[in-house]
Amino acid sequence: MKLTFLGGAGTVTGSKIVLEVDHKKIMIDCGLFQGLKELREKNWEKLPINLNEIDFVLLTHAHLDHSGYLPVLAKDGFKGKIYCTSATKNLTKIILLDSGKIQEEDAKRANEYKYSNHSPAKPLYTINDAKLAISKLTAIDFDEWFIINDSIKFKFLNSGHILGSAFIVLNINGKILVFSGDIGRKNPILLPHYKYIERADYLVIESTYGNRIHEKVSIEAQLLEYITTTYAKKGILIIPSFSVERAQEIIYLLSKLKNEKLLPNIPIYLDSPMGVNATEVYFKHKNDHKLSDDDINNMLSTVHLVSEISESKEIVNDNNPKIVIAGSGMITGGRVLHYLEKLISDKKNSVLIVGFQAEGTRGKSLLAGDTEIKFFGEYHQIKADVFKINAFSGHADQTELLDWLSHFKKPPILTFINHGESHQSQAFRTKIKTVFNWNCTVAKLNNEYYLS
Repeated sequence: MKLTFLGGAGTVTGSKIVLEVDHKKIMIDCGLFQGLKELREKNWEKLPINLNEIDFVLLTHAHLDHSGYLPVLAKDGFKGKIYCTSATKNLTKIILLDSGKIQEEDAKRANEYKYSNHSPAKPLYTINDAKLAISKLTAIDFDEWFIINDSIKFKFLNSGHILGSAFIVLNINGKILVFSGDIGRKNPILLPHYKYIERADYLVIESTYGNRIHEKVSIEAQLLEYITTTYAKKGILIIPSFSVERAQEIIYLLSKLKNEKLLPNIPIYLDSPMGVNATEVYFKHKNDHKLSDDDINNMLSTVHLVSEISESKEIVNDNNPKIVIAGSGMITGGRVLHYLEKLISDKKNSVLIVGFQAEGTRGKSLLAGDTEIKFFGEYHQIKADVFKINAFSGHADQTELLDWLSHFKKPPILTFINHGESHQSQAFRTKIKTVFNWNCTVAKLNNEYYLS
């Protein structure tokens, strides 16, 4: 057996792993690189493998950094199936169609305003490429072995990160390989607790927060504080948000604050077609989350769901106090840019960051205290207040990662640490060695690892 890390190694983005065994090539996740330009440029580089040689893909969850390269895989000759859970299938459809649309729109805008170094600028993939990838998605139930052949079978177990997210357990000729994907919190806001696993011969584990412990604070209290602070200035609160999981968590918490009569009487909008569609998926998959029917009804009565561009433009041009949740979460694109174009240079407004911000993203620049950010080919002065809630993270922190690892009955032969910046992964490797004395290594990009 051989593992090759084609993404998500030394970084938290672009997750792609290829497992070669018994003349088969299996890809675990197929994500898009995001953040720094040098990372985004990797999306355009030819992978050191013939994509039409991949037999099938196993998808841990729907987030773009784990699924967003699938349309490239499909258009470049991949003929197999993409296996995932039912909720992941439905969310991935939404995310890939949105991504294809953004790719096309970004290329069109770059050509129109001539701010690309390429002439003409082209999308990495199109909506039709996304549809081709979507046609290959195949849903598998949680907790059930799916047999590929006499020597290979796999199952998905709940990982508690987003709706439908899963650990992958692969049984290959009796050897157990576990791929964590992204591991959720021990007590997620909307989801059930992650499943524990007792055995792995080889383990690949994420390390996004392998060197940190999340703050133990009241998210609701912080959220209310930033809302009331902005309302006192008669301003507008913009919340750049990931459309899957984070947007639904925020709406749920806002609905609780509203029921407790703590919110000011202002409108709340979710201005994100993908976020609206993802919210509807959440409400349909009632067995995969903790929301009651009353919770869902309260959420729907709290927020205005906005899909149409004409309504979005009206909201952008309305100067009255309000709360707007809009994508994208790292401010790399999406409708949030139109709000920031109008509002970020006015000190009465506020921007609330509620998720991880990768290096090179505009969200990271805001948190770093930059005085201006560039989008739509121009620089925009930052005069609005910038707030951050750290405790929203959907990733397990170091303590929670160690809790999950502690349930293995014996050490894996080798543990690979990936999906983390270098210092995070190295710190987590040292911690695992100290606490468990396991044999572990930090995965390196494009390195090949032979397994016994």
